[in-house]
Amino acid sequence: MNERAILYRKLNNIPAEWGTAVSVQAMVFGNMGENSATGVAFSRDAATGENIFNGEYLVNAQGEDVVAGIRTPQQITIEGSRRWAKAQNITEEERAEKYPSLEEVMPSVYGELNEIQHHLEVYFKDMQDIEFTIQDGKLWMLQCRNGKRTGAAMVKIAMDMLREGLIDEKTAVLRCEPAKLDELLHPVFDKTAIKNAKVVVKGLPASPGAATGPVVFFAEDAEKVLAETGQKAVLVRIETSPEDLKGMLDAAGILTARGGMTSHAAVVARGMGKCCVSGAGELNIDYKARTINVNGYTIKEGDWISLNGSTGEVYLGQVATQDADLSGDFGQLMELAGKYATMKVRANADTPRDAAQAFAFGAEGIGLCRTEHMFFEGDRIKAVREMILADDEDGRRVALNKLLPMQRGDFEGLFKAMKGYPVIIRLLDPPLHEFVPHTEKEQRELAEEINVPYEKIAAKVEYLSEVNPMLGHRGCRLGNTYPEITEMQARAILEAAMNVHATGMDVKVEIMVPLVGNHKELRYQKNIIDTVAQQVFAERNDKIDYLVGTMIEVPRAAVTANQIAEVAEFFSFGTNDLTQMTLGFSRDDIAKFLPTYLDKNILKADPFQVLDRNGVGQLIREAVMKGRGTRMDLKCGICGEHGGEPSSVEFCHYAGLNYVSCSPFRVPIARLAAAQAALNQK
Repeated sequence: MNERAILYRKLNNIPAEWGTAVSVQAMVFGNMGENSATGVAFSRDAATGENIFNGEYLVNAQGEDVVAGIRTPQQITIEGSRRWAKAQNITEEERAEKYPSLEEVMPSVYGELNEIQHHLEVYFKDMQDIEFTIQDGKLWMLQCRNGKRTGAAMVKIAMDMLREGLIDEKTAVLRCEPAKLDELLHPVFDKTAIKNAKVVVKGLPASPGAATGPVVFFAEDAEKVLAETGQKAVLVRIETSPEDLKGMLDAAGILTARGGMTSHAAVVARGMGKCCVSGAGELNIDYKARTINVNGYTIKEGDWISLNGSTGEVYLGQVATQDADLSGDFGQLMELAGKYATMKVRANADTPRDAAQAFAFGAEGIGLCRTEHMFFEGDRIKAVREMILADDEDGRRVALNKLLPMQRGDFEGLFKAMKGYPVIIRLLDPPLHEFVPHTEKEQRELAEEINVPYEKIAAKVEYLSEVNPMLGHRGCRLGNTYPEITEMQARAILEAAMNVHATGMDVKVEIMVPLVGNHKELRYQKNIIDTVAQQVFAERNDKIDYLVGTMIEVPRAAVTANQIAEVAEFFSFGTNDLTQMTLGFSRDDIAKFLPTYLDKNILKADPFQVLDRNGVGQLIREAVMKGRGTRMDLKCGICGEHGGEPSSVEFCHYAGLNYVSCSPFRVPIARLAAAQAALNQK
């Protein structure tokens, strides 16, 4: 073996027994004078998807020069060159003299390149990214590959190529990445403005989109700023709670120092289609001074900041945003997704507004309505607190009677918005401690408002506090301890359904009992619901069909699903809590060690974003199998945040679920992912 071959083998760490293989490649040079050049071209516009040949080149240069930013590259086509000059405020005369297009400088080479790019696109049936060199007036093709593109371009190119006959419907569906649809559904930053934006901190990209506005630190201030100025503020909190809901709705975006991708702020923001950055741990938030100190900057209340919910970046000052544009191509893609998907997609929606948005995106029902979110609207929290502070059942019933018509009205709105599609309404889930004020100031204000001694309120708040409230007195445990709560909610649901049904509209009612771990818990709750139903039917001299099911979020419920299915008529997997309890990870605290676990490959992905197939996924499979072994027609779905994540949706398809449910703005993503799962399986 000669010295060159030995050196080659050593440099490339090739074992001796493999022998030696040497690839010899002739080189061409674009830096051999004014008749040589190099460039990169795209068969279609990678940003918009328009069927326009475009790209950049440099005379007397090599490939690195085009992308290094040392020299200003020139456009390949005359049309592209003129558009570029206009954007740079360059006159036509100056453009033609200093920055002429390849089409003008080397017309014959340009013609050959244009013909080749067309043939390549037809051959590969996709938009092409092409690298080329011109040496002494001769065109050399270096390489081509399928070009990267924005979400908007992805959809347009797929649908254009379908219309052009280059690809068929199934290929058009499979060609689009579900996650990239997010780019089409939310406001985005102006491309020019974002280039000069100053990043001050980075958190988790909890809910996509762009938001800009003055900083406020309290939910009521977000409401106040909107009411007084018409401007939406950015709500900055250490962490959010259900009490912040109204302010979150009125805010342009939400920024939190704590929490992960499934924290309260993240989940609620995604449901609202609101931009959110969570878990920005470097933020030092001082509520009293109303300031943020971060990385040497002090941001005061009223100062403007901007959030990028798609990257987690937070910028100083105001950065211009623009609304997303949903073209006809998007609607046509969704029609194709609906044609090929076999698994349905529902939405997690708590208000008629959210339900209407989900319906517009193609949701075929509501998979989760969290009734506790309704308790924070207007004066309702006062009635909830009266119920909590009551000394006995009679006192609780007086307060619950105030809530009954409010909840009934909410549910009527949901049934109307869904136009006959099924609606799953979950009974009260959080611990009562979440509904009471926690500071002395707030407790004294409440005492004065409802004419109750402060000491009584403080004592009740202390009594309700728990060491681990998420594993404490919540969900069905509340309903079995205080049956009157379940009675009120069941009556509100059924009366609302009957009121809407009386107008001639079809309704499909599904009542979900949360946090069941033992079939006896569900039996007690179902007995209460059935008793109330018979009372309502007798009062109305009419009746409707309804289902009673449960949320599988406790591991014991999954492994005893055969017993639970004796009572439950449907299962809905609440994968946020199921992941938390199965892995033993706090979804609010995982951000502290998740980066390390990802770096060390202990975890491949955040389990609260991407379903843990080997752990949580196996519990889901086992529960479906056992449940349907008891009840063959058992409907099974998922309502955790994984319901809108493409690979998790794929798993749900293979696991035999009937539907997935996700935040309204993730419905299109889930629909496309469900269609792709069905096509890939075939």
